[in-house]
Amino acid sequence: MSRPVALITGPTSGLGEGFARRYAADGYDLVLVARDAERLDRLAAELRAGSGVDVEVLPADLAVEADRLAVAERLRAGVRVLVNNAGFGTSGEFWSADYAVLQKQLDVNVTAVMQLTHAALPSMLAAGAGTVLNVASVAGLVSGRGSTYSASKAWVVSFSEGLANGLAGTGVGVHAVCPGFVHTEFHARAGIDMAGTPSLLWLEVDDVVRDTMADIAKGKVVIIPGLQYKVLTTASRMVPRNLVRALTKVVGKGRGRT
Repeated sequence: MSRPVALITGPTSGLGEGFARRYAADGYDLVLVARDAERLDRLAAELRAGSGVDVEVLPADLAVEADRLAVAERLRAGVRVLVNNAGFGTSGEFWSADYAVLQKQLDVNVTAVMQLTHAALPSMLAAGAGTVLNVASVAGLVSGRGSTYSASKAWVVSFSEGLANGLAGTGVGVHAVCPGFVHTEFHARAGIDMAGTPSLLWLEVDDVVRDTMADIAKGKVVIIPGLQYKVLTTASRMVPRNLVRALTKVVGKGRGRT
């Protein structure tokens, strides 16, 4: 029997790589999508050798419409799992940021998630089985942590919740994982200074992946890894939003990021 296939965007580091390794270990063949073809090839070779799975490499920049269309076409051929992990943040303030970069951020964080999910669902529904995992962020749940990035992740959460309702009973699940600060390349690539961030707030990739997969199995739609972030997000819903914004300026690095 053929193995199920998981397509993962942004797998060359961080959470994307963590999910790629986990699905390979679970016996899934993979389709890996990212801009860096060299890193894709390196990871693919390692996963083939270590897990014995088939790995298809699909270099693509999800900020580019033609590349999104190519990935969407692959999804229409059928996969069991789609992990919309690709995304990025930027440093600086919204009003002084390069607008083209902000638009690219929305193209990757929002448009690609919508377009790829739309392409993946028909074959999943026909099979009566499938999983869409959208990587959002605590930034999408707690106000004040930047503007464009935070808003894009709030969209991902709302999109996932709405789809999950609509797909109830079909055998297809949609989930949004909302991690806090994770030890990855994300902040360095964005140019965001994380010096002074309390060690309590940091999560490890393997822990986030483990908690996410466990909660998917339980059918949870919005997944918040880490007890500290469960407490934080619960508390944020119980206090005035102006207080939440004030706190994120200090704890959540609310300034200096878009």
